[in-house]
Amino acid sequence: MSRVFRGIIITLLINGAVPYVLYVWLSEYMSSFAALSIATVVPMADNLIHLAKYKKLDVFGGMMLFTFLMGIGLILLGGDEKLLLIRESFITAAVGLLFLVSLLFRRPLIYHLAMRFTVKDNTNEKSSFAANWDYSYFRFVVRLMTAVWGGMLLAEAGVRIVLVFELTTAQFLAVSNLVFYGFIGVTILWTALYRKRSKARMLEIKSSKSVL
Repeated sequence: MSRVFRGIIITLLINGAVPYVLYVWLSEYMSSFAALSIATVVPMADNLIHLAKYKKLDVFGGMMLFTFLMGIGLILLGGDEKLLLIRESFITAAVGLLFLVSLLFRRPLIYHLAMRFTVKDNTNEKSSFAANWDYSYFRFVVRLMTAVWGGMLLAEAGVRIVLVFELTTAQFLAVSNLVFYGFIGVTILWTALYRKRSKARMLEIKSSKSVL
């Protein structure tokens, strides 16, 4: 089993299976809302431990942590069970809108994320990456990736909001993270394949210009 695959399994267990089992067990001794509130603490603690260990969060870790902190805020402010269940979808939708709104600016969100998380901390490498912005094809690729990620996050949020009102709480907790990681997984796969193809195309474009 690869290290990446093990990481995915562990993440699914901590953020999906454990909260679900904990919720079902606690529901026998307290209200469903109280049990759900306690189950929410598990994935939040996982993110806090990761933050303390590595002193940083990746994009999705940060989003999940922000989601659970918002969830705690909703618990403190009060609200019904359905509102608590869809809080993550509100955050996901907000991030999706942020991606799409960034398309209105000169450089969309994917460009800045690539500069922060993909390009190594190397001045020459960053300068080379930034210079690619002069190519119209590169700008198209970055904007397309931004649009796809924004649309995916909005679609995922929409699906989970519908599921909240169509399924019982236990059923929703069982499938919620599968839906989230399913959307994320498909989009990551598309991004990797498209990035490989677009990178080859960029090399062709640069080569043709150098010949000229």
